[in-house]
Amino acid sequence: MPGQRPLPFDPILEARRQWTVHGWAESADGMAAVTSVFRAQQIYLARVDQVLRPLGLTFARYEVLMLLLFSRAGSLPLNKMGARLQVHPTSITNAVDRLVAQDLLRRVPHPTDGRTTLAEITERGRELALRATAGINESVFADPGLPGSDVTTLVEVLQKLRRSAGDFA
Repeated sequence: MPGQRPLPFDPILEARRQWTVHGWAESADGMAAVTSVFRAQQIYLARVDQVLRPLGLTFARYEVLMLLLFSRAGSLPLNKMGARLQVHPTSITNAVDRLVAQDLLRRVPHPTDGRTTLAEITERGRELALRATAGINESVFADPGLPGSDVTTLVEVLQKLRRSAGDFA
């Protein structure tokens, strides 16, 4: 956390040691791995939030903007957005509602399916998505805190985890 002094020891390694001492040695490495991933997520979300908060965005809303920015037509059905972002439909509805209120998206009827609503990015949404991306690229993605070869390894290891969890075939 910014403003806090680093601990003189790694608390996750200490927890792993304690797991072993308390008779859970077979789970100690897994606990350390899962806890490390959770802590890494906290670190990255804090860094991303520093860029997005002043722009009035959360990471979830930023992902929605980017998904629509990357889509051919600049619009997608909400159910397809949820599937691609791998989140619950309620989360997509909430993010879209907030982005519509910010005039970054608009809801439009599907041209051929009257039962479906599309979320469509506005010009203001495109501009903000690009500005946010420039900030995140500069402040987070260009330097994720690891050497390049470690970044590649991390992506590959997490890809294996995600595949085994059924994220993709």
